[in-house]
Amino acid sequence: MPAIIIPIIIIAVILIFLAILFSFIPLGLWISALAAGVRIGIFQLVGMRFRRIPPGLIVNCKIKSQKAGLDISTNQLEAHYLAGGNVDRVVNALIAAERANIALGYELAAAIDLAGRNVLEAVQMSVNPKVIETPVIAAMAKNGIEVRAVARVTVRANIERLVGGAGEETIIARVGEGIVTTVGSSESHREVLENPDLISQTVLNKGLDAGTAFEILSIDIADVDVGRNIGAQLQMDQAEADKKIAQAKAEERRALAVAKEQEMVAYVQEMKAKVVEAQAEVPKAMAQALREGKLGVMDYYNMQNIQADTDMRSALAGNEGNAQSE
Repeated sequence: MPAIIIPIIIIAVILIFLAILFSFIPLGLWISALAAGVRIGIFQLVGMRFRRIPPGLIVNCKIKSQKAGLDISTNQLEAHYLAGGNVDRVVNALIAAERANIALGYELAAAIDLAGRNVLEAVQMSVNPKVIETPVIAAMAKNGIEVRAVARVTVRANIERLVGGAGEETIIARVGEGIVTTVGSSESHREVLENPDLISQTVLNKGLDAGTAFEILSIDIADVDVGRNIGAQLQMDQAEADKKIAQAKAEERRALAVAKEQEMVAYVQEMKAKVVEAQAEVPKAMAQALREGKLGVMDYYNMQNIQADTDMRSALAGNEGNAQSE
C-alpha cells in the first residue's frame, strides 16, 4: 500500500508544478504568436509577467498590427502600456487610419492617447465628420428685438492638432460669439430672419477652428426665432427709473420746503415771544420812570388817551373795511 501511494504523490506534485509553471509561462500565447507569424520569444512573455504587463494584450495587438501591415515593435507596445496608455485602442486607430489613407504614425497616436483624447474616435471622425449642435443662443439686433438661434456645426477631427488643441466647448463658444456678432450688427431682426445664411457666412469667414482640434466644414442654422422686445423693455425700465428719480427729487424738494416753513413758523413764534416779553417790560419801565420822576402822571394819562384813540381809530377802520367788502 505505501509503495502505491508514493508514486501517486510524486505524480501529483509534478502535475501541480507543471500547472504552476504553465500558468506563469504563457506557452499557449507563444504558440499562437508563432502560428500567426509573430516573432516573440518565450522569455519575452515571461519578462512581461515580471513587469506586470498582460502578455495576452501585447500578443493580440502585435498580431493585429502585423496582419494589417504595421511595423510596431513589442517594446513600443510595452512602453505605451507602462505609460498608462490604451494599447488596443492605439493599434485599432492605426489600423483604421491605414485603411482610410490618413497619415498617422505610432508616436503621434500614442501621444494623442496619452493626452487623454480618444484617438480611435478622432480617426473615425476624420472619415465620418461629427455634427455639434449648439444650445439656444440669444442675441439682440439694433432695433432692440431679440433673436434666438440654434446652429449645427459639422466638424472633422484635425489629427495634427489633437495634442494641445481646444475641444468642442471652444467651437460652441466661438460659434455663439459669431451669432451674437452677426445679429448685433444687423439693423433689424427681419434681416436675420430673411437671410439666416448671413450667420453661417460670417461665422465661417472668422476662421473659428483656429487653434482647435477640429476643422469646421459647415455651419447650418437649424432654428431661428424672434424673442423678446428687449429694446422696449429697456426703455420701459429706464422710464420707470427716471420716474422714481423724479419722485425722489420732488419729495426732497417738498421736505426742504416743509423744513423751511417750519423754520419760518419757529422764527415767527420766537419773534412773538420776544414782543410779548418786551410788552411785559413796558409797565415795569413806566413804573420805574414814575418813581424816578422821568414821567409825570399827566404824561401817563395823555399816553393812555392817545393809545385809546389809536385803538378806536383801528376799530373804526376795521369796521369800514368789513362793510366795504360786504
